[in-house]
Amino acid sequence: MSRTPSRPPLRIGGASGFWGDSSLGAPQLVDSGLIDVLVFDYLAETTMAILAAAQRKNPDAGYATDFVDAAMRQVLPEVARRGIQVVSNAGGINPQACARALAKLADELGVAVRIAVVEGDDVRAALPALRAAAPGGELADLVGGKPVPQQLLSANAYLGAEPVARALAAGADIVITGRCVDSAVTLGPLIHHFGWTMDQFDRLAGGSLAGHIIECGCQATGGLFTDWDQVPDWAHIGYPIAEVAEDGSFVLTKVPGTGGLVTPATVGEQLLYEIGDPGAYLLPDVACDFRRVTMEQAGPDRVRVSGAKGSAPPATLKVSATTLVGWRCDGMTVIVGIDAVAKARRTGESLIERTREMILARGWGDFSASRVEVIGTETLYGPRATTARLREVIVRVAVRHPKKEALELFTREKAAPGTSWSPGTTGPGGGRGSVSPHIVPCAFLIPRDAVQPRVRLGDETIDVTMAAVPAPTPAAALPDPAPWTMPAGPTKTVPLVRLAWGRSGDKGDLSNIGLIARRPEWLPLLWAQVTPEAVKAWFAHLVKGRVERFHLSGLHAMNLVMHEALEGGGPASLRLDPLGKGMAQMLLELPITVPADWAV
Repeated sequence: MSRTPSRPPLRIGGASGFWGDSSLGAPQLVDSGLIDVLVFDYLAETTMAILAAAQRKNPDAGYATDFVDAAMRQVLPEVARRGIQVVSNAGGINPQACARALAKLADELGVAVRIAVVEGDDVRAALPALRAAAPGGELADLVGGKPVPQQLLSANAYLGAEPVARALAAGADIVITGRCVDSAVTLGPLIHHFGWTMDQFDRLAGGSLAGHIIECGCQATGGLFTDWDQVPDWAHIGYPIAEVAEDGSFVLTKVPGTGGLVTPATVGEQLLYEIGDPGAYLLPDVACDFRRVTMEQAGPDRVRVSGAKGSAPPATLKVSATTLVGWRCDGMTVIVGIDAVAKARRTGESLIERTREMILARGWGDFSASRVEVIGTETLYGPRATTARLREVIVRVAVRHPKKEALELFTREKAAPGTSWSPGTTGPGGGRGSVSPHIVPCAFLIPRDAVQPRVRLGDETIDVTMAAVPAPTPAAALPDPAPWTMPAGPTKTVPLVRLAWGRSGDKGDLSNIGLIARRPEWLPLLWAQVTPEAVKAWFAHLVKGRVERFHLSGLHAMNLVMHEALEGGGPASLRLDPLGKGMAQMLLELPITVPADWAV
């Protein structure tokens, strides 16, 4: 019996982790000669809010301009010469405008490329029918269950990878999408390359994991790593390359000679980044189970990743929406000298008091929210903040109001402390600052069949049917780590960072912290002490909801999911860390009791 030969691994380079990432990634990866596909991820909930605000001012805006102006301008001729396929979600809420800008650049550079656009994620026109069909005639926000606002600036369903694969099969050289799940820009080329069918769920899960690992750029190659001091050459850090095999396993690496570090710990931290239940990581194409994923060093800066499992995706799609709820403004002032902290705090509080009285006198109503933070005083640490004497700090005052005029008044007044109040008031300049729309995200679920993805390639339109899926199969329960019993004898207390690597991220008002035991045999001890109750108590001043905990046996890790943790999260939050980036760093100071003879 003849056997169909397997296809060679597909080498995919991740050139961008967010809108604002370095322009280094694209030329580094293209010039290496080590990739077949170049992918860019630009979108997050906060980014969608920024794009909605931009399109509100200019109908031709609403996409990630860096993709065209910074990245593709550098590499488009070489991409075409080498035959590298490009996939990006830079289209944001206006993918056709992004495609037009890229086509204009290609004409300018004299490069012939076929550009496909994936549409269908914009569901605003379908909202009346979706609301009418929803229980009680209301769509429910996934965070808090409140009704979704009637007036939405944008509403985009997270599409999957199949439209990207169909675009490549139709002959596209470059595929631009609107809102899709971040991993879809990687999974789409894999489906096309290997001919995977949409029911090969284990392979789809492996490809999705590869996309999840590289979607944040250098976060997989040493960026944000707990042991940051072990990561060489930040200035020239290498962007990730996933060499994906036909079975969905892959090797994660980077361009030789670049900075950064690729180890099971750096890659493992990225697997845990911004996930909830690792046994039910739900995507439009597949429900992934990452709990038994393993990682092994396969050479210098090469990590082999395998063990992802998949099952049928959910019958619903998540929609990322934005709504205008008013206006916001931030102001920062430097305070120097004796009693700097007290002077800064009084400055911020006085500015709020003065401007509140002024806007109330005009009949505009009070601020909808306000916050004074003295940067440098560990405001996020709450009761664990140090009391060291500080002689230079920054006072940050953030306010929100339904009326733009109220915050324009605030911007005029926020310069007054320079001559009115505290000695040592100064700053590096920057003017009054500006008032910006307070556009916040919300999210809700809709039936899969309410969305009709389509691909536009030249004059051709390809409809991609959202096929019905079988009922999801709940992941089997995974046993907890073995019970821990402290050996007899003396003990000592060490910070958690001595025993684990950790990384945190956000999803709306959720913050998750992934912890990986530095040695597998330490996980039972960590499981016994880093409990949901202990974490909730540690963050009592920040986390208002429950804390969940999940076991990943393959990585000897746990994932902690904290609800109501970010005061709304993203642009909805006035906190200094609205994205939860510092949560893991704070938890890594948690005291852990260990046997006194442990060399940690």
